[in-house]
Amino acid sequence: MSVEVRNIAFYLPQFHRIPENDNWWGEGFTEWTNVRRAKPLFKGHVQPIVPEELGYYDLLDERVYAAQARMAQSHGIEGFCYWHYWFGNGKRILEKPFNKVLETGKPDFPFCLCWANQSWTGVWHGAPGRVLMEQTYNGSEDMRAHFAFLAEAFGDPRYITFNGRPVFPIYGVRDLPDPPAYIMALRNLAVEHGFPGLHVIGMANRDTDKLLTYCDQVMPFGPGDYLESRPLGLVRRVLRRLACTPQADWLPDFLRKAMNAPIHYPFRDVVDQAFKDLPASPDYIPCITTGWDNTPRSKRRGVVFEGYSPELLGEYVRKALLRNRRVGGDNFIFFKAWNEWAEGNILEPDTRFGLKPLEAVAAALKD
Repeated sequence: MSVEVRNIAFYLPQFHRIPENDNWWGEGFTEWTNVRRAKPLFKGHVQPIVPEELGYYDLLDERVYAAQARMAQSHGIEGFCYWHYWFGNGKRILEKPFNKVLETGKPDFPFCLCWANQSWTGVWHGAPGRVLMEQTYNGSEDMRAHFAFLAEAFGDPRYITFNGRPVFPIYGVRDLPDPPAYIMALRNLAVEHGFPGLHVIGMANRDTDKLLTYCDQVMPFGPGDYLESRPLGLVRRVLRRLACTPQADWLPDFLRKAMNAPIHYPFRDVVDQAFKDLPASPDYIPCITTGWDNTPRSKRRGVVFEGYSPELLGEYVRKALLRNRRVGGDNFIFFKAWNEWAEGNILEPDTRFGLKPLEAVAAALKD
């Protein structure tokens, strides 16, 4: 059986200044701020990770988009999935890069949107109780306003579709108010706007079979798909959260520090465990975590996948391809991510490996 596999990379639009970040974290803050000031936190910890070919780019520079698209396309990536932020009442954030892509028609490279429908907090910046921007759902009129913008993107000839329907992943699909009814309303709006429907991908790592009652496909995603299956992983995360609360003030300093130390796992094990719990059905989409080290954002509260290499990434991709071939049907592979530098999941070249990760991906796809 011939199986068409479509390779999509998540794309973070955080690399430019916005007034909100200036206000929250200081003037001039972008994701590069965290990347630049990262430090090694334990023996063998590789930080900072430094961009190579594209440098510390500004996503308001349209030349960057063209270079990224050429690089991705020449290594077998079909398109980008831009993180999309709609907080309710018309409030968007980090919208300028995608607006430029939509308005200029450049680059000529496929794309889709993933709704990152979660409140922004200061949890990764040492202020876990601080809500920076709250995700809200404000009834049918706000939903219609949201869909009016989405329809503009969906109607672009570059937009990625499945059987003619716009592909629309939703990060916090369970966070929607009455998810089945909400998604049905989105589908109805798609038809109202002249589309043959909507291909909704629900992102989740637990009880995923329930999502298929109202989503077209389900995508478990990293690093949670790995971390949540590790022995004692939940206990370690609970202890870490406890260490950041006032209730932990009575603990000795050495114990608080131990509870709040970075957690690290071998990337070899991440690859070995990949897709073992993914049901053998084309309804489930494999998502490849392209490395992980979020200590630039979260400091000692971070998680690190140690021993990342292009060779292991290539093996990871081959496992995803073989899995899709076994289950049959046309399907996607998502890469998380193209450029999430402060979380250490990147395909863009850095000074450690250059283009080798992308070359490993391209070689696996050709095989």
